[in-house]
Amino acid sequence: METVKTILYVEDNLDNRTLVRRLLQANGYHVLEAANATEALNLLNAHRPDLILMDINMPDIDGYTLTRTIKSQEHLRGVPVVALTANVMRGDKERTLQAGCDGYIEKPIDVDRFTDQIAEFLLNGHRE
Repeated sequence: METVKTILYVEDNLDNRTLVRRLLQANGYHVLEAANATEALNLLNAHRPDLILMDINMPDIDGYTLTRTIKSQEHLRGVPVVALTANVMRGDKERTLQAGCDGYIEKPIDVDRFTDQIAEFLLNGHRE
């Protein structure tokens, strides 16, 4: 029997969180949500998710900084962090990877491909 995978989604926009939560839950994932970096770090003190979806533009601490903080913690180092962001200008993807993200998904998400992308990240830890 396969265990349910837990995904932490760090996103300050409620509409985005709602859409992603519904897509993930409909595909059998357990979803934890954080509206900012502080909430995310509090959740990560109590839980070790299988994957973290990271918004880059947040009000308190940006996703780059939060990713570096997560990756600096020994118990979280192996958890894949995937940027889920509207930052799609030249160099943005490279910047997220340099910050420690293991992958990158552009917003708005493609609802037909999204859960396949998530499954691939969970299986491989990163996507080329």
